[in-house]
Amino acid sequence: MQQPSVTPAGSKGRRVLGYLLKYGVPLIITVGLCYLLFHDIDFGMMLETIRRDCDFRWIGAALAVSILSHVLRAARWRIQLRALGIDASLWELTLSIFGTYAVNLVFPRLGEVWRTGFVAERRQAPFATVFGSMVADRLADTITVLLITGFTFLLAGAQLVSYLSQNPEAYDTAMTLATSPWLWLTIIIVIVVPAFILVKYPEAKAVVKIRAVWQRLWDGFAVIVKMPGKGRWLLLTAGVWGCYFFQLYLAFFSFPVTAQVVAEHGVTAVLVCFVLSSISMAVPSNGGIGPWQWAVIFGLSLYTVPGLTTEYATTFANLVMGTQTLLLILLGIFTFTAIALQRNRPSSPSSAYES
Repeated sequence: MQQPSVTPAGSKGRRVLGYLLKYGVPLIITVGLCYLLFHDIDFGMMLETIRRDCDFRWIGAALAVSILSHVLRAARWRIQLRALGIDASLWELTLSIFGTYAVNLVFPRLGEVWRTGFVAERRQAPFATVFGSMVADRLADTITVLLITGFTFLLAGAQLVSYLSQNPEAYDTAMTLATSPWLWLTIIIVIVVPAFILVKYPEAKAVVKIRAVWQRLWDGFAVIVKMPGKGRWLLLTAGVWGCYFFQLYLAFFSFPVTAQVVAEHGVTAVLVCFVLSSISMAVPSNGGIGPWQWAVIFGLSLYTVPGLTTEYATTFANLVMGTQTLLLILLGIFTFTAIALQRNRPSSPSSAYES
């Protein structure tokens, strides 16, 4: 009689710790920041400010632009996938984008894994290849944020320096870590040891499998350099980030005080808030809830306008994030309902791709 396999207690403990770090830490950060946001807030006053001042037509327009940004992102990713021979429809990819953001609200960063698996299953394509294209997609976003941040520094460098230096202890800690010899020694070991094993034992079964997975990851990642339609891809990238900025710009007009910020300080004020909020999305949290509001509130605090109190800025940031989150929830419900309804309809594999 075959004995059932037993999972070592240490391995199980490491998995539990991994799940806690992956999902518990972002949740704690989100809850902590939301507590700091709301613990001194008079909810009655906040709701009264929204009822009295908010023009929801601007919020609705901002949300419509947000949906457009998701569609443009799907169209951009489609160019990358087609270069890999994966001919997914724009509808499928749009659903995958909607689902990504909905999943990230519950499990941060897991949305990207979900959309990769969704497209790989629908198109019967290797997961690693699709994942590589998604990594390239995200890398393009990172580069775009850096370019926008650099441009904003030219326009409003003093405000951004104030933001980045507002917590000198955290800055000093980061610099100490970055210059630590132990950190760089660890990085070298992590790179050199696997490289040595790959070179020394190229015929080992595990090494062969790792090479195959890595090759598919690299194919998905590198296709962005050699794919046809790069010009259209760049235009769609500009469109995606243009939508992100424009939706915040429209939201500024939903309240008379934030509209006055634009009137007195111009588009630069919106751009500063946009860059700070974009940087804040790097903080692990559920859908950016918490860090995003903090960044926008601080951005608004850099500008002096009658009536623009911390409470008013908090009301604005919470409403914009709240309506955006509600939209993502609705899009998630729509996405998973649509997928469930389509499960009985067979999807043909990509004819141009052979795994």
